[in-house]
Amino acid sequence: MVNILVTGGAGYIGSHACKALKAAGYTPITFDNLSSGWRDAVQFGPFVFGDINSPSCLESAFQQYQPQAICHFAARSDISESQHQPAQYWLTNVMGSLNLLQAAQLNGCKNIIFSSTCAVYGDQPREPLSENAPLNPSNAYAASKLAAEHQLHNFQHIMPLKYLIFRYFNVAGADPTGRLGECHMPETHLIPRLLQAVEAGQDIQVFGTNYQTPDGTCLRDFIHVSDIARAYVCGVQWLLRGKASQIFNLGSGRGYSVLQVISAVSKLTGQKIKLTAAPRRPGDCAWLQADIWRVAQSLGWSAQQSSLDVIIRDAQRWQQGGGYAQ
Repeated sequence: MVNILVTGGAGYIGSHACKALKAAGYTPITFDNLSSGWRDAVQFGPFVFGDINSPSCLESAFQQYQPQAICHFAARSDISESQHQPAQYWLTNVMGSLNLLQAAQLNGCKNIIFSSTCAVYGDQPREPLSENAPLNPSNAYAASKLAAEHQLHNFQHIMPLKYLIFRYFNVAGADPTGRLGECHMPETHLIPRLLQAVEAGQDIQVFGTNYQTPDGTCLRDFIHVSDIARAYVCGVQWLLRGKASQIFNLGSGRGYSVLQVISAVSKLTGQKIKLTAAPRRPGDCAWLQADIWRVAQSLGWSAQQSSLDVIIRDAQRWQQGGGYAQ
């Protein structure tokens, strides 16, 4: 069995990737400090409690498991928080990634998939964004991810490194079986917040209603977390075949506004959702929609479970199941 080190494997996206990797015949080694991940999400391989800002923890994991590839999820990812705590985002997302690359170099691991974000593009014209679009990160989170991308480019010149950079659009949904899902404390993502509001009979805040979009609210490209997980299997296969380093967008290629998502949740649940207009959040972009031509041509990957109704249904099933033990 081929060992794959999965940093942040106890988190939302990382745990789904572990499930997909296990199903594809790999052994995912979850490396996580559980600061935002869940021990109950580690179901598909060994668990190493460790921090990417601890070189000794990383060295121990590499020595014990000798992974042939790395899927690097461990990061801070709250845009609003990043605007108030930029140093913490630099420490984890940039310095932590540097520690990981140095450990990989010392232990001869030459393949890594890095989890980046569409937020590196910032505000752009209203059209699908290709990987060649200008980079203009509009918040500290995106800036930290772009800095980590640059580290990968630089390390490729000093070691025989092959990498893939996956720039996610808006990941949502949950494992269709209900075993895994999104569990942030507090929850900041739109769809689980809407489902929580429906359950509690609360209003939902809409941050910004005067964007240059058809209905004035932000437009986002939602991608099912299981589709993202499947991309990691394709990516590991690509790297282990010795293919070239690449950058890929991961999205559905379709955009939905905040009000369209609210309408879809209301229709699926049969509940009217009360809305409260709120100011724009610092760092939010008006329009983010993926051009996914490159990943389809290279990896043969495309979104298969990312209709909005499927995403909402799976997220609701997960929420109704109670999530992970607190």
